[in-house]
Amino acid sequence: MDTKTTTEKTGESAESTEAAESAKTAEAAPAEDTAVVVLDKQAGEQADEPTADAADDLADDEDDEDDLLSEEAAPASSGIGGAAAAVVSAALGAVALTGTWTGKVVSERETLLGQIKTSGSGTPAQQISEIYGDAWHSTALVNGVFSLVALFVAVLVLILPGRPSWVRSVAVAGAVLGGLGLLLSAGTYFDLFLSLPTAGS
Repeated sequence: MDTKTTTEKTGESAESTEAAESAKTAEAAPAEDTAVVVLDKQAGEQADEPTADAADDLADDEDDEDDLLSEEAAPASSGIGGAAAAVVSAALGAVALTGTWTGKVVSERETLLGQIKTSGSGTPAQQISEIYGDAWHSTALVNGVFSLVALFVAVLVLILPGRPSWVRSVAVAGAVLGGLGLLLSAGTYFDLFLSLPTAGS
């Protein structure tokens, strides 16, 4: 009886020991799993956070994109300015050839001044010079100024690089018109083409 009882007690103690060890193992397993999960989370957060080098690379990329955008915007704005200048030069050259409102006003003013100066006492030669000659010369001077401005703007457009072909063509037209207007204005001012009439003619 004693031996059987001892054997039973030994078996019970072994079973209790195994149960205790199983309980300890079960308690340790969740702790290890929890530690693994925490480590995985920390590793994921570190991977999500950009490093200093990655941040610098991102900033450099943004700066490069800004530079590219500014470089693309600069040629566009300069192209618009060049086109506008070419059109303005052509318009000024055409106006210089056909005459301007400013030239007409100046001519009428000179005519009025000549009439005032020669009223009642001026000789026919003085009347011709003061009334007509000064008016012609004033008109030629105003048209010559417009021609000179047109020529200057056209040459400025032509010497700047990176202009489209049509802009350069318009600038060439403005330069031709401005040069022709300047030539005609100078000839009229110095009486090279038509001289003033004399009193006896």
